[in-house]
Amino acid sequence: MALIVQKFGGTSVADLDRIRNVAKRVARTFDQGNDVVVILSAMAGVTDNLIRMANQVTESPDKRELDVLLATGEQTTAALLAMTLRAMNYAAESILGHQAKVVTDCAFGNARILDIGADPIRALVQNRKIVVMAGFQGCDINGNITTLGRGGSDTSAVAIAAAIKADICEIYTDVDGIYTTDPNICPRARKMARVSYDEMLEMASLGAKVLQIRSVEFAKKYNVPVHVRSSFSDEEGTM
Repeated sequence: MALIVQKFGGTSVADLDRIRNVAKRVARTFDQGNDVVVILSAMAGVTDNLIRMANQVTESPDKRELDVLLATGEQTTAALLAMTLRAMNYAAESILGHQAKVVTDCAFGNARILDIGADPIRALVQNRKIVVMAGFQGCDINGNITTLGRGGSDTSAVAIAAAIKADICEIYTDVDGIYTTDPNICPRARKMARVSYDEMLEMASLGAKVLQIRSVEFAKKYNVPVHVRSSFSDEEGTM
């Protein structure tokens, strides 16, 4: 029995069929006796579309209002997954960044997490509910919605895992692990079974897009075990 954080990226929740696939994977983990907290990105392409709409309204969207707009992408997927799980007779409840007490600085569009008051999540877990949380977002000390920058759901997931002392943080994506180089470019690229925090920090700083660099910094600081794996297979990924 373990407390597991599972994060699903935009391609993993790109449409309703994929959200159903995620629900089945989450349910399977829960049925094994584990407590599960799910962190979700927006559906693939939604954030870009929201930015396009904002730019059609004004050439320079106000950063505060843009964060209010962009946070709706993750809110949508969190609600849809919670509904899907409830339709499958699982006790699931969606929760937004401010409800999870994710406190950030005031840098709209690229905020940094300052603190997480994990009690609301713990209370839901203790009641054997599957917690479905919108990633990528928090709120500043003035109560304004903030977003964490591109890839911010990775950071949400690792930070939440650290705050609730999860046993592992699983990052589900459209690749089956971390490779020595981009397998789409180099056919000889090989998947690595294990990568140290420092190696992953270096790879992320050099442009590897599997994990946001801040998420790796959090993982190293709080010693959070991270497992990068595919949403579309049961293969082991990279620890």
